[in-house]
Amino acid sequence: MINHRGIAHIKRTSTLFVLMFFVFSCATYHERIAEYYQNVASGDIKQADKILEKNALLKKPRNKLLYLMEKGRVAHLNGDYVNSNRYFNEADLLIEVGLKSTSDALVGAVLNPMSQNYKGEDFEIFMLHYYKALNYLYLGQTQEAIVEARRISLQNQAQGDKFNEKNTRYSKDAFSLILQGLIYEQDKDYNNAFIAYRNAVEVFQASDDKTYYGVVLPENLKYDVMRMASKVGFTSELQKFEKQFNLSFKDYDAGAAGELVVFWENGVAPIKIQKDLVFTLVKGSNGSMFFTDVAGGLIIPFDFSIGGGGSSLDAVHSLRVAYPEYVSRVPLYNSAKITSADGQTFSFEKVEDIDQLAVQTLKERFGKEMGQILTRLAIKKGAEYALSSSAKSSDGNNAVLEGLGIGVQLFNMISEKADTRNWQTLPSQINYVRVPLKAGNNVIEIDLRKHNGELVKDQIHVESNGQMQFYNYTTLK
Repeated sequence: MINHRGIAHIKRTSTLFVLMFFVFSCATYHERIAEYYQNVASGDIKQADKILEKNALLKKPRNKLLYLMEKGRVAHLNGDYVNSNRYFNEADLLIEVGLKSTSDALVGAVLNPMSQNYKGEDFEIFMLHYYKALNYLYLGQTQEAIVEARRISLQNQAQGDKFNEKNTRYSKDAFSLILQGLIYEQDKDYNNAFIAYRNAVEVFQASDDKTYYGVVLPENLKYDVMRMASKVGFTSELQKFEKQFNLSFKDYDAGAAGELVVFWENGVAPIKIQKDLVFTLVKGSNGSMFFTDVAGGLIIPFDFSIGGGGSSLDAVHSLRVAYPEYVSRVPLYNSAKITSADGQTFSFEKVEDIDQLAVQTLKERFGKEMGQILTRLAIKKGAEYALSSSAKSSDGNNAVLEGLGIGVQLFNMISEKADTRNWQTLPSQINYVRVPLKAGNNVIEIDLRKHNGELVKDQIHVESNGQMQFYNYTTLK
């Protein structure tokens, strides 16, 4: 039989255990795989791959999608496009098969979202298609790249259905549509290229300020949609865009040597940290319940689909909730321009801002996710108070119930954790430019400008083949 002295001993040892465990459990995902990311950022990709293989956290089944995405990214950076797509295709299949299950939902309810299968951010899934398409193009597998372009349409449809085409939400990915248009254009499928470019333009135009998650409608896109309209004889469409853009169309021909589309992947994606918030559970006279923060600026409804309320919640007042927050990492370079082999200079245009996407899409789903988390915590807190109340009301021999109450309290304390996982080797921003090539070998100059004004020069070498070619240039700092 456990007496009061035994309970006191349980409290002391349990507190010590919690303090030891708390130090480890509070470490974010980024902190636990920091060595891998440091090697990627320094450009030691082969060492990064070795560290990735040894990382126990990424080898856990719940993190399989993240592991596959990171393996695919490292292989791509190493120029191993075959294996890169082997990993990306496995990740793609994992997403298609589905990572949700009853047991996974139960884990999230009892423990925390960090213990569930990682399912990927919406923009991360679009980036899978981007890298897969590039890999196929680099391998000369044009038809496979076209299949990937078609899948971009399906992914955009699924994204639109998810949010009922709401313009205030990430219901389409403009960059993936531009990439789709470029792939079709390379294949000389000008009709589908026009449709893709037009769809991308409409994404920008649908927003109130004509920007989309930190990206202004690129000038390249304006000319591309007009060129494709001209090529397929859509005169009325061409005139419509001339009026909308206040531009007179001038045809552009890269010449017999072809051209190079350069994607500049600048910086690295933001990381997630844990932010602790305090809410109060408020009960209305009509049976309604909602949570509000200390300042009273946030009102989050109780999610009755998770819990049905009940007397166990009467003692629940304040709740501490752990929620992720993105921290941006400012890229080393803030602008770049490119000089072609014949001396023409072109400026890069931003076409995807992953930093903005990450921050804004997390804000967009805050209310729904916070409601689910707070409801889950309130139910767990209610169970904790119910045990404590039973221990106090029992006839003297309450040691077991008191011990259980302590156990539940400690379990709730150590299990509460925000999900700080994300695909962190993605670039912060993607910029692009189209560069005409001359016959033979082309030495193309890239001028990178740091925030302090310092100029860094680099070169890329491209052999013309009379076609549109692609090149992704990466600066991982």
